[in-house]
Amino acid sequence: MRIGIVAEPTGENRVAATPVTVAKIRTLGYEVVIEPGAGAASSFPDGAYADAGATLVAGPEAWASDVVLKVAAPTAEEVARLNPGATLIGLLSPALSPDLLARLAARGVTAVALDAVPRISRAQSMDVLSSMANIAGYRAVVEAAHEFGRFFTGQVTAAGKVPPAKVLVAGAGVAGLAAIGAASSLGAIVRATDPRPEVGDQVRSIGGEYLPVDVTVEQSTDGYAKATSEAYDRRAAEIYSEQARDVDIIITTAQIPGRTAPRLITASDVASMRPGSVIVDMAAAQGGNVEGSVPGERVVTGNGVTILGYADLPGRLPTQASQLYGTNLVNLLTLLTPGQDGELTIDFDDVVQRAVTVTRDGAVTWPPPPVQVSAAPAPAPQAADAAGVPAGHPEAPPPKKTMSPARRAGLIALGLAALFALCVVSPPPLPQHFLVLALSVVVGFYVIGRVTHALHTPLMSVTNAISGIIIVGAMGSWSPPAWSCRSSPRWPCWSPASTCSAASP
Repeated sequence: MRIGIVAEPTGENRVAATPVTVAKIRTLGYEVVIEPGAGAASSFPDGAYADAGATLVAGPEAWASDVVLKVAAPTAEEVARLNPGATLIGLLSPALSPDLLARLAARGVTAVALDAVPRISRAQSMDVLSSMANIAGYRAVVEAAHEFGRFFTGQVTAAGKVPPAKVLVAGAGVAGLAAIGAASSLGAIVRATDPRPEVGDQVRSIGGEYLPVDVTVEQSTDGYAKATSEAYDRRAAEIYSEQARDVDIIITTAQIPGRTAPRLITASDVASMRPGSVIVDMAAAQGGNVEGSVPGERVVTGNGVTILGYADLPGRLPTQASQLYGTNLVNLLTLLTPGQDGELTIDFDDVVQRAVTVTRDGAVTWPPPPVQVSAAPAPAPQAADAAGVPAGHPEAPPPKKTMSPARRAGLIALGLAALFALCVVSPPPLPQHFLVLALSVVVGFYVIGRVTHALHTPLMSVTNAISGIIIVGAMGSWSPPAWSCRSSPRWPCWSPASTCSAASP
């Protein structure tokens, strides 16, 4: 089969395949053709595609391929250029584009939407939304920094003190975490909100402060965001109003697939911000999280707040965005080409292939059956003894008795007494060695215990223990000049006396 890579319309700087991914597609058995200039906006010249094995053909011939790879959703004119029975793969936004799906089905085109990949572990390598959201979150901070025109990090100079910028990120998904990491690395004070309390650790791990909304929220079962409750919205609105008066930059990332983006920042919130503040509404194309944002436009309010509604944030880093997009697409093609024989097949019994296929055989197949990616925790199994008899069973042996605190304390005291007696009767330097060993064990235990659980790898644990032992060993290897006592040669004197004489260490 022939795969065609077509040029994108004006305003879309990404390309569906790079020279590197073209070479990978050819290893699956496909013939690859590309429209001249398709990768120019992404800094991929035609010669690089030719070197990778692609054939340069005119636009109509590329559109007439068996499989057409694209980034942006096709227009009505582009749909007409597809051959009946062809397969189109791209970003189709099926939940928001019923007319497009109807046109594709009427044309007899099998349409595969890369932005409909289910959020399951097996499909992570094809999840183009996560790839593009990661780039968009980073680029949102870059755009905000450009508009802000001041330092993100705090500085103390001879000319005075510069306070750090304060950034609020609404939503700690893939885009939000990328924005938090970028802003934090620039030195800003970053705060974040999200309906999922479990993301608080992720926010803190990359330098942000998590602002919890103490309201119970329904958990997602498909990996995508869900609409929040009225109680959550009320409390979140209060937090946004409080933060708007304090922060310099707000970045909103809240989107719900197939629905209009929720309104988070109101006009009164914008009016309460200081002149020179910046808001980046990453959901402007889906209705906007910020009142007053315009898709694709830069708006300056009457009080001097800049609102950016750019919808092409990934395309503003076209080379890297195309690389990630192309890799996601290659992973999908690998799934759809099980024989690596250049024959694309779609198996509706596979949950991933069923989810991404939105039209087939002249029919619209969207939406797919729901895919459950989370479930309630399974009940803990009833405990059983070594013979497999559950606890509480008449034939089960009696439970083992635990040691009482008093007995444990007595054994510890007995052990300490035995160790003291051993030190008393042992000749030097054995008591000193015992002391170093005991201190090494104690210090090593506390050194490991103070390490965060995320670093409890075997290598890190051993390294920490060795470090503690080295410190104590270094302390114990040095000793002051010993004093030998005439009355008792066994015991050193720690202060000079008339009956003692200095001895060599």
